Amino acid sequence: MAKSTTREKIIATADELFYRQGFEHTSFADIASPLTISRGNFYHHFKTKDDILTAVINRRIEKTENMLANWEQQSDGPAQRIKCYIHIVLTNWTKIKRHGCPVGSLTNELSKLNHPKHQQAKSLFTLFQRWLSSQFRQLGVTADADYLALQVLAWSQGVATLANAFQNKSYAEQEVARMCTWVDSQTEQTSDHSS
Repeated sequence: MAKSTTREKIIATADELFYRQGFEHTSFADIASPLTISRGNFYHHFKTKDDILTAVINRRIEKTENMLANWEQQSDGPAQRIKCYIHIVLTNWTKIKRHGCPVGSLTNELSKLNHPKHQQAKSLFTLFQRWLSSQFRQLGVTADADYLALQVLAWSQGVATLANAFQNKSYAEQEVARMCTWVDSQTEQTSDHSS
């Protein structure tokens, strides 16, 4: 394995394990085992588990930025892009059903541990919040854009948490539909004010 490939595989494996098992319950051995790499090779890339955590969070940020950029290119307008975010609950249903929201679960765990990387993990929510706020501003909802972005985040996190707790996809589908209707109502309110 080339150095970069080994490093990327370590990060990808750690990312999956932190999501499934939690950061605290994932050891170096858990990460190295499926990769069949030596301890020395592992430590060449990462000295501590916190180093791996930083790389995992950076990977998630990069993937999120790419996803948001794709939505910008592929969606027709800000309302449709907000709905793309809302639909993540259904797009990732299989994972959410088993392990909850990857962003929420890691942020919550690091907060409980009073871990110094909590702020960095929280930056994923900040990224979503700023992006959603930007979408609401593009809809013409400027005064309340930040609040509405947080409302979408809170609503979707609540749906993911309860859908996971109750293992109830139909509940998730109903709430996603309600959120999308709510987004449409924001668009209609903006149109009414501009008329």
